[in-house]
Formats: sequence, C-alpha cells, structure tokens
Amino acid sequence: MQHSIVNYRDIKRNSDFRYEPEFFLPKYLEQERKLLELNTIPLKDCATFSNGRGFDSDEFSLDGDIHISKIGDVTQKRDYQQWELISIDHFESLGADYLVHNDILMTLTGDPPDVGKVQLIYKPPKNKLSWNQRVALLRLKKQKNISSAEYLFAALSSKYCREHIERWAKGIRQRNVGYPAVLNMAIPILSEIQNHITYIIQNSFSLLKASKQTYIEAQTLLLAELGLADWQPKHRLTFVKNFSDTERVERIDADYFQPKYDEIVDAIKNYAGGWDTLENLVTLKKCVEVGSKEYLENGIPFVRVSNLSPFEITQEKHISAELYAEITEHQPKQGEILLSKDATPGIAHYLREVPKKMIPAGGILRLKSKTDKIGNEYLTLVLNSVLTQEQINRDVGGSVILHWRPDQVAGTVIPILDRERQSEIEQKVIESSNLRKRAKELLEHAKRAVEIAIEQDEQAAIDWLESVSEAADT
Repeated sequence: MQHSIVNYRDIKRNSDFRYEPEFFLPKYLEQERKLLELNTIPLKDCATFSNGRGFDSDEFSLDGDIHISKIGDVTQKRDYQQWELISIDHFESLGADYLVHNDILMTLTGDPPDVGKVQLIYKPPKNKLSWNQRVALLRLKKQKNISSAEYLFAALSSKYCREHIERWAKGIRQRNVGYPAVLNMAIPILSEIQNHITYIIQNSFSLLKASKQTYIEAQTLLLAELGLADWQPKHRLTFVKNFSDTERVERIDADYFQPKYDEIVDAIKNYAGGWDTLENLVTLKKCVEVGSKEYLENGIPFVRVSNLSPFEITQEKHISAELYAEITEHQPKQGEILLSKDATPGIAHYLREVPKKMIPAGGILRLKSKTDKIGNEYLTLVLNSVLTQEQINRDVGGSVILHWRPDQVAGTVIPILDRERQSEIEQKVIESSNLRKRAKELLEHAKRAVEIAIEQDEQAAIDWLESVSEAADT
C-alpha cells in the first residue's frame, strides 16, 4: 500500500484545492521534488497558448481545403494527410489560424493516458493545417531559457511533464486538464543538452521525411505498372448507367456508379499480369469486441481501429489477462495483415515480426495468405493504396460510422504483378519501415535524455546519448 504525508498548507496552496489521495501519490511528490532541485521556467513564460476553434462536425468532408488536427491525431501522431478536412469558407468564418513550423499541439481532453500528449508540427505545407477545440497550440516565445521548440517538445514528452498533466487532469472515464495546470507546468532548463536534443529531433524528422518519400516511391511503382501514375479521381455530375447495372449490385445510389470507380477497377482487371479478388488470396478472420466496460489502464493491449496505421500499432486500451485467456484465439500471428473494416476502413498493417500479446477489436479483420503468387508486403501496400481506397469509397455504407462489409472486403480486386516487380516494391516498403523505426527511436532517445538529465545530471544524459548512438552505428 502506498501512502504520502502532506501538510495541510500544501493542500491549500494548490490552485484547485485538490485533496484526493491520488493527487498526492508518492511518484508525483518525488517528481515534484526532483524538478524543484533544478532550474525551471513556467510554460507560460516560454510559450504562448491558444485553443482551437469548434469546427462543425457536419463541415468535415473528403474534399475540403484545410486539414484539422483532432485529439486522436495528436495522440496517434498521425501524418497530416490523415487529418480530416474542412472548407476554406468554414475555416475563415470561425476566424481560425494556420499551423506553422515548430508549433506544438497538446491534447486537453482524453481517456487515460491520452490527455496532455503532444505533437510537433515540422515543416508543414503553408496555409493548409489547423487544429480543433480541446487541442491546445503552444508556440515558443522569444526568450533566453528554452532555445528551441524541438527541446520544448522533448521536455513536454517526458514522463515528468506528461505525469504533471495526468496529475492535474480531472474526470474518471474521460480526463480534462485546465489552462492553469498547463501554463504553470515547470519546464526544466537543461542548457547543456538542449542543442543535443534539438539536433536529434531534427534528424528524426529528416528520417521520417525520407521514410515517407520512399513509401511514395513504392506506391508510384505500383500505379505506374497499371498506367495510373498520373490518375486523379474526378467526380462527375452526370453519367449514364443501365438499369441492369443497378439490379446486379442491388444499389441505386448515384455515387456508387461514379465513373472514377470503374476507371480504377478496369485498370486492375485489364492489367496484363492478371488480377484476383482478395478472398482468393487470403483467409479473412473476424476479431472480437469486448465492450468499453472491459477497458483497463494496464494489462493486455486491446487494439482498436484508431490505434491502427500502415506503419505502427499504438496501445492505449487494455483488457485483463483473464479475459485475454478466454479469447486468445483472436491473438494475431506473425505474417498476418490487420485490416480495418469499420470507422476508417482500409487501414492495413503487416505483422512482419512476432507481435506481442494483443487482441484486435471487432472493426478489424485478420488476413492470412493462402497463395504464393503475392507477397504480404506488396499486398499490404495495395490495400493502403488508392486502388483499394476508391473501391472502399464506392462500397461503404453507414451515416455516422462507416462499415465495409466482409463480403465487400472479400470482393476487392487486387492486381497481381510479377514476383520481380513485387519484390522491387517490397524492398521500398521495408526501407521505408526501417527509416520510420529509426526516426521513432530518435524521438524516444530525446525524451529519455531529458529524463536522465532530471534524474541524474546533464553529463549523464550526454554520455547516454553517445552510447546509444554508437550502438546504432555498429
């Protein structure tokens, strides 16, 4: 059992008059003591703070002009291309602002441990990005203590700042943190390692950029092979279809018959190398839904669609080991592909290594290859490409949550390139994955270096950074 001894004057001193035992957990008091031993600066003295606008949910669309970062985009550190879009007219009607290079976004609301997570905006496209309400923008001020936004981002990512936010957040199921708790947060002034941290994070983003470019090259090779390298979807206002076409697919909605969908499917079916449907290439296994009442802060990861991306799986919800033992047949295996079918359908993630214990949610399918004429890396790229996405846009239904039915998934048409061309594409995908993995490692190194400097001293942090750098080079 943990216990803390706290003076009443310390309880009265905190701005919210917090007196619940969780607020005074020993780990929080120890972290507070360590920061008091250092030279620190309140966040409000080194950064400006502004909340996002309350964009109307009905205004989000696939053909908008401005990418909007929501809470999930920050917690998952999603690429801005995955953010939802709004029109420039709605953006300007709310007097919203654009994000610029080295802005930092922070979540003010979320399930544990999402609240207080941060994302660095690095070299974004001009006048294309903004942020939603309950996401805060932190922008570095001109001052002498904190030398770069990169260092501030690393400090805010460290457990000392993260758990400060968690300590001050209120709520049980969903947590909310107020502005005073954020603005009064102590930022350590670690003058000897700030330049080291800045360089590491800049290097990380350079690797991430190279990773994205390599992945684009893989997609370009695929599309060029099908004669679609310069293809752009065009929404037509008028076109003609036969009644027999509507009878065949049992659909009468006009959007289903948009010619752009036929252009994609025809390009695949007319490919000289051949094609096949997904059901003939893989077995499809449904996963399981456990219900939010089973969610825990710790335990076996429960992977939802929001945790899935082509490049990584994040774990934010957990279930008990006892429940895992009852549904262990849903444990994914090495070599399988996880594919989302609900909410954000068409996200495919290949498990190239033995996965840790986890259970995917009901909105995810497990795909296992049953033929040697197509590689898993290649198939995953196809599933994440415009080839599959346009088929999904044609097929999906649902007014609030999109649903891609398993029979529609099974009928997805896949081009079969020759093995040499597939291998060329797969090498690009693997190279992209390795670059992204290294970029993520560097971000973790920067965060850990801040923590070591707080726990020991700055020279210890510098020595540790040199040791991990040498290990990576060998």
